[in-house]
Amino acid sequence: MEKKWWQSSVVYQIYPRSFADSNGDGMGDIPGITGKIEYLKKLGVNVLWICPIYQSPQDDNGYDISDYRTVYPEFGTMEDMKILIQKCQDNDIKIIMDLVVNHTSDEHPWFIEAKKSLDNPYRDYYIWRKGEDGQPPNDLMSNFGGSAWEYSPETDEYYLHFYSKKQPDLNWENPKLRQEIYDMMNWWLDQGIAGFRMDVIDLIGKIPDQKIKENGPMLHKYLHEMNEATFGHRDSMTVGECWGATPEIGRLYTDPARKELSMIFQFEQIQLDKKPGGQRWDLKPLYLPDLKCVFSKWQTELEGHGWNSLFWNNHDLPRIVSRWGNDGDYRVLSAKMLATLLHGMKGTPYIYQGEEIGMTNVPFQTIDEFPDIETQNIYQERLKAGFTEEETMYAIRAKARDNARTPMQWNAEKNAGFTEGIPWYRVNPNYKEINVEQALADPESVFYHYQKLIQLRKEHEVMVYGTYQLLFPEDEDLYIYTRTLEEEKWLIVCNFHEKTRKLQCKRAGQVMLSNYTDTPAAEKITELRPYEAVIYQMESWDANHGERGQDHSSDFEADIELV
Repeated sequence: MEKKWWQSSVVYQIYPRSFADSNGDGMGDIPGITGKIEYLKKLGVNVLWICPIYQSPQDDNGYDISDYRTVYPEFGTMEDMKILIQKCQDNDIKIIMDLVVNHTSDEHPWFIEAKKSLDNPYRDYYIWRKGEDGQPPNDLMSNFGGSAWEYSPETDEYYLHFYSKKQPDLNWENPKLRQEIYDMMNWWLDQGIAGFRMDVIDLIGKIPDQKIKENGPMLHKYLHEMNEATFGHRDSMTVGECWGATPEIGRLYTDPARKELSMIFQFEQIQLDKKPGGQRWDLKPLYLPDLKCVFSKWQTELEGHGWNSLFWNNHDLPRIVSRWGNDGDYRVLSAKMLATLLHGMKGTPYIYQGEEIGMTNVPFQTIDEFPDIETQNIYQERLKAGFTEEETMYAIRAKARDNARTPMQWNAEKNAGFTEGIPWYRVNPNYKEINVEQALADPESVFYHYQKLIQLRKEHEVMVYGTYQLLFPEDEDLYIYTRTLEEEKWLIVCNFHEKTRKLQCKRAGQVMLSNYTDTPAAEKITELRPYEAVIYQMESWDANHGERGQDHSSDFEADIELV
């Protein structure tokens, strides 16, 4: 594959509402982001993914857009956005914008016109159907709960919405609609941004009459057309949110020869702590071999035919240190372990705001403390389905999107330094112990571990382009793999749990990074302590172990003894 700048990049995701408030109104804003560029440069990231900052009624925190070319006033102005773009460019940081084109707000001028009459010029910008005997056209369900169809009395028809009823789905079968989207994308690219993260992009090829939501037959034609009409002729980065992707589908999106997207977010690993066939609220413990199987499948099957995105967190997911780490006594060690495991793999890593300081889930107890629209709807649905209040709240505390959306914790002062006003959302009460100021003052903090991981990627091509090979797939505690690039081989060893495990290695290797200060060289290691994670640069292969540059991972596994 041709080398691209985004393959060696590390992306930092910003949820503007909760990042930094510059004017004291309690809500994060664009000037707040601009004021933190030096901090982000210190971390070492070189791409910012900024969640929607467009004009919006905020029914779904900005993912309901009413004007794609105007900034939401509480976030700032277009001039503020231009200043941010320039500040980032001055610091060698690129910006990708969240692109939400599966749906708009019902307050978008297109929809306001579309619902007026059956023959309105904008009618076919959306998806309308007649009802059946006073009922919706079919039983398609919204991802936020309830029917995906909403009755519109103006024309006695239903419109489709796979999210809130205030987020009507766009009709991508309409070429005029598609051209409007492409014009808007080019307008933003002309402002100086470097690409797009594409929200639920696998839904744009939907065929509701056949109950096809994801991966519709026209999806890849639309994406190829989009590529040709917009970012394909620029040095851009694109990443698609694709909940229904498999590795086979992933190659369709990301194989450079197909001219669609740079990479996708696939969510197979995110499903591993829910009961089979259930919703994500139906919890079960994570089984580490399952995680290894999923990650390794994507690493292997996209090799040479696409590119992986690497992530634990985003604005829709709970904090990973609470989810699969240990946010109590081992918070720092387990946060570093999880970072090492992920950033050691092949692909472009993403860091969600606060992940780099080990922010945790919230300890809130009542449903009133979880204002997100999805959480509120699921709470009602689960109670109606017969789940108890205790069961429902336990699942919400574990999985709600709200966990990711509390304000960024900058210091131990009032409101965690996020705002001088009243924050739009409660700050996590642990901000006095977990905050940026504390992290920067502690050379052993989670922050500096992320900084070192990013630096390793910048300095060693094996971390970017090296081939991945899993070792010991069935071990239930240890995640061990290698990265190999020509004659160079690195070994990544992670203890995923609190127990100590015995381990010996017959190969020599120097420690490049560890979350313990006294981890020995590879040939001297005897055990892995709780959540211990280490990256070794192994000595080159010699004549006793075959030709240099070949992948001898199976031989390598024989030289490691686990107890």
